[in-house]
Amino acid sequence: MSDALDNPASLWPAPAAAKPEPQRWVWAAMDPPERRARMRELAIWVDWLRRTFELHNNIPPCWYRHPPVVEHLTALYVGWLRTHAGEQPAGRELAEADWINTLHNLTPRLQLAACASGRHQDPPPLVAPPPGADEAFELYLLTADTTTAAAAHPAAAELARRTAGLQAPL
Repeated sequence: MSDALDNPASLWPAPAAAKPEPQRWVWAAMDPPERRARMRELAIWVDWLRRTFELHNNIPPCWYRHPPVVEHLTALYVGWLRTHAGEQPAGRELAEADWINTLHNLTPRLQLAACASGRHQDPPPLVAPPPGADEAFELYLLTADTTTAAAAHPAAAELARRTAGLQAPL
């Protein structure tokens, strides 16, 4: 017992080696090929979102050229996946309605005054090729800094601490 008195931390079990959680949707942390693949995945979902919720006037066709809009759409997509995939945890019976409320709260952030035409635009036809078929989109994916820059996670130091097990238990 004197060991425990000399070293109170020995009373608690040592934390298991922390594995960094997957950073699938941290754009800057993705390698360029993964970034392009994920952007195509997001583009298909954004096309669905624009048609389903009639957001063609709210989400500009050039959304992928604006990192803040990409981040908001990414958050909506990941939230949508979590809401609609598998069983809902207890207390989340209205998860779908909560997601729709979040969508409506974020919709103003998806609009870009610099890209607004000021005119009504009819929604795209329901049977349209995915945005990835657009040549400008493909050219952007292959040449833009946001899709070709080397991977660098913005919280690399924190991930390294967690991996090394240096994070103090809460």
